[in-house]
Amino acid sequence: MSHNTFGHLFRFTTWGESHGPALGCVVDGCPAGLALTEADIQPFLDRRRPGQSRHVTQRREPDQVRILSGVFEDERTDGQVTTGAPISMMIESVDQRSKDYSDIRDTWRPGHADYTYDAKYGVRDYRGGGRSSARETAARVAAGAVARKLLGPDIAIRGALVQIGERAINRERWDWDAVHANDFFCPDAETAQLWAQDMDAIRKAGSSVGALIEVVASGVPAGWGAPVYGKLDADMASAMLSINAAKAFEIGAGLNAAALRGEDAADEMRLGPDGRPAFASNHNGGVLGGISTGQDLVMRVAIKPTSSIRIERQTLTKELAETTVSTKGRHDPCVGIRGVPVAEAMAALVLADHKLRAAALTAG
Repeated sequence: MSHNTFGHLFRFTTWGESHGPALGCVVDGCPAGLALTEADIQPFLDRRRPGQSRHVTQRREPDQVRILSGVFEDERTDGQVTTGAPISMMIESVDQRSKDYSDIRDTWRPGHADYTYDAKYGVRDYRGGGRSSARETAARVAAGAVARKLLGPDIAIRGALVQIGERAINRERWDWDAVHANDFFCPDAETAQLWAQDMDAIRKAGSSVGALIEVVASGVPAGWGAPVYGKLDADMASAMLSINAAKAFEIGAGLNAAALRGEDAADEMRLGPDGRPAFASNHNGGVLGGISTGQDLVMRVAIKPTSSIRIERQTLTKELAETTVSTKGRHDPCVGIRGVPVAEAMAALVLADHKLRAAALTAG
């Protein structure tokens, strides 16, 4: 199985399966001299960790990260720093229940990667989906924490859930502080209360629901990204669509751009009070021609409903016998909820890569 690595100058490779003893990642290309400890990484993993509310999977994983390589502390440094060598990180799994999946070892679950893994590899890990499981994203979040250290405090990356099912937030009530005060990473406290009621009904019915995640990256300087096949927004699309259950990506006005007129879609420019270019709007989401404008990067990714549901669905076995399947086990009724810190991490990883690319171009 190839294609487990993402990035160019700042690269990371994830490894491990949902029900394996551990999973993790190797970050390569991180410069030397960055202060980095496990305490810098753990808070981001804690935001993604399962079992924190009744609205997510009840699998109990502490998701404690261990840095195995790529850092060093000696008398010349003020604490532990990166050495420039590959940074290997491991997260042990302690709450697997593989027996929950014994009934579907030879049955393809509709909406899952069961059939496609069998078609491509001739073998699949049916225990929680193996490599196709969303548990793999814990390693991405760990790698994303390293990327944030490289980006520094001037670049802020924040994510929020803006829609669950058919119910979207009221953007007039957007409050970033509210994101940390509810179970849904929701910037609208009133909508978060309604989502709790919606989720209780969905979980009781044995069903699931999709969601829309929005990520905003502030402080990105103008000039990151490159034409024609190194576009910043194209790399963001690739990163976001690699997230489990992601089905659509948009930046700026996104699909709504199709309904705009040219005079409305153009982000008019003027001279700002600081003597630099300023924009009257941000329909293009902070990217023009694949290159950052200096505005906020505003991106959204749509996450489909979790495919593992208790409601019986028609399917096939590996022997092509028609049957029905109802998935047992512990699953997120809305995988988009815990997808917020994952989307933030992917944005950080893309930006870290482009920061190094921009620096290499300047040095050249």
